[in-house]
Amino acid sequence: MSDAYRVPEEVQYTYRDYLELELEAFERCELIDGEFYAMAAPNDRHQAISMELSLQIGGFLRGKPCKVRAAPYDVILPFPRRRHQKNIFDMTTVVQPDISVICDRTKIIESGCFGAPDFIIEILSPGNTPVEMLRKLDLYKRAGVREYWVVDPALKSVQVYILQHNEYLPALYHESDTIPVSILPGLDISLPAVFAA
Repeated sequence: MSDAYRVPEEVQYTYRDYLELELEAFERCELIDGEFYAMAAPNDRHQAISMELSLQIGGFLRGKPCKVRAAPYDVILPFPRRRHQKNIFDMTTVVQPDISVICDRTKIIESGCFGAPDFIIEILSPGNTPVEMLRKLDLYKRAGVREYWVVDPALKSVQVYILQHNEYLPALYHESDTIPVSILPGLDISLPAVFAA
């Protein structure tokens, strides 16, 4: 994600502004703490990994209360909540995680998810920067995302973060591993299948 849509610090955009953006069909962006950030279009490898993860998670969740959603899918995070922010349109953070699992069905609205998903997976693309990923890590921690994965297709690894006592505990998995999903007991993700996709 480049900073092409970054706006001056004194300007803070909202979800209302996000909805009014006129982007080309191939353009995507996120709104983080009132600033726009452009997103690169995912490549085929990225999409294959996303599909395999969605299939494994979706199959496990069939008939269960939690729901899985894949990008493009708006996740509106309700912070920081200031006095002038009265409704969803005043929120200043809208992200599009590659995969979101939402267990509180009241958070699912017509336009996406309003509130923190329980589980988020981001799949790295060549354009992702370390600064961007640190920003996302902090953002999801502040929002209370209980489990966050960063999938690296190039290194065939997955960095897993589990939220405990408002801090993320990290663990690293590699292409031959199976990862237990902490928030979904009984679901184990097969990385050989993910990286063979």
